[in-house]
Amino acid sequence: MKKSRKSANAQIKRFNSPEDEARFAWLPMLLDAYEIIDKGIDIAIRREKRKTQRRLACSEGCGACCKTHADIPVYPLELAGIYWFAIEKMTGQARTVLMEQLAGHEGKPPCPFLINEACSIYPVRPVACRQFIVFTKPCGKGEDAFHTRREDVLTPLQDFTDQAFFAMLPFYGITKEADRIQAIKNKVLNTRVQNLQECDWKALAKKMEDAGPKTAPGERI
Repeated sequence: MKKSRKSANAQIKRFNSPEDEARFAWLPMLLDAYEIIDKGIDIAIRREKRKTQRRLACSEGCGACCKTHADIPVYPLELAGIYWFAIEKMTGQARTVLMEQLAGHEGKPPCPFLINEACSIYPVRPVACRQFIVFTKPCGKGEDAFHTRREDVLTPLQDFTDQAFFAMLPFYGITKEADRIQAIKNKVLNTRVQNLQECDWKALAKKMEDAGPKTAPGERI
């Protein structure tokens, strides 16, 4: 698969979990794909700023889209990553709160992973969440900017999205390069997409409960 020119911001770093990546063959695929997506978004944002001089509206602590979006595309490999992160990496009070929210989720906004205005699974948040970037002004209460002012929502660079999906395809049994290239052209992954809001998150809450409480170093439950 053709690679884009190396122009991404050096601050974009891959999330790493070496021990778990050695345990789960699919995990490096997912984390590699997310690094590609993040680099593509970084380039797209900087290009848009140079082109239009518009300011970025998204900022830390803004969970507007997490509260309003009813349709959040998520792929099976991404779901595996969410399960892994929630079960094995979530700790302390945040873990308890997440379990409660997952168990009570009713298939509609807000996103069950939103805790204290922040994404509790941020390192493994789906491609759709990573790519939803808004310019000019923050989203209003209840606003989905994609529908109310599409011109202010970033259009991701397709080449980077294709590269990311290319990295994910072996998870689905598509391993040969030629087959992966064809799968990208045919948008094969689009047939696997689910709506995050409508997934059975009660099952994840149960698995988290079965795994027991976890604490980070120096943390108390």
